[in-house]
Amino acid sequence: MKLENRKEEIIKTAAKLFKEKGYSAVTMRDIATAVGMKAASLYNHISSKQELLKIIIISLAEAFTQGMQEIKTSNISTKQKLEAVVKLHVDITAQNTFGMASLNNDWMHLEGERDYYLSLRSGYEADFRSILLEGIQRKEIADSSVEVMLFSILSTLRSLYLWIPKKEDVTPEDLSKSLSNVLINGINK
Repeated sequence: MKLENRKEEIIKTAAKLFKEKGYSAVTMRDIATAVGMKAASLYNHISSKQELLKIIIISLAEAFTQGMQEIKTSNISTKQKLEAVVKLHVDITAQNTFGMASLNNDWMHLEGERDYYLSLRSGYEADFRSILLEGIQRKEIADSSVEVMLFSILSTLRSLYLWIPKKEDVTPEDLSKSLSNVLINGINK
């Protein structure tokens, strides 16, 4: 197996174990055992459990940030931007449910990169907030509390990693459409 493939396998396995047991409870020996190698050999691919956590969380946070920047600067309506944000979350989560658990539950264990992660997260939320404010100003969405809208939508999107694996019969495309409909249009008839 190529070194890059092996490293990816280690990262995916670590993310799965972090979701199942929690970051603090997982040891490098647990990860090595799960990928079928000796703990000493694991260090040929990765320097520490902390490095694994950084790779998992920062790569996802950067993917969300890049996606949000593209959405925010696009020349589409507010509703289309909000639909794109929902799709961004569904797509990233569907591809990495284990990593999303770490992003949501283990970010506080980051060492050295925590401030960077928090700046990405704050920037993402600020961009989302600006989309909502722009929509209100353009009268494209209801003039309601931006913070309540932001909290409501992000709370749902951030917890998708808990729900998606249980719904294998739902495609990411269908889920994006249904979630957009409920989160953006509501449930009124």
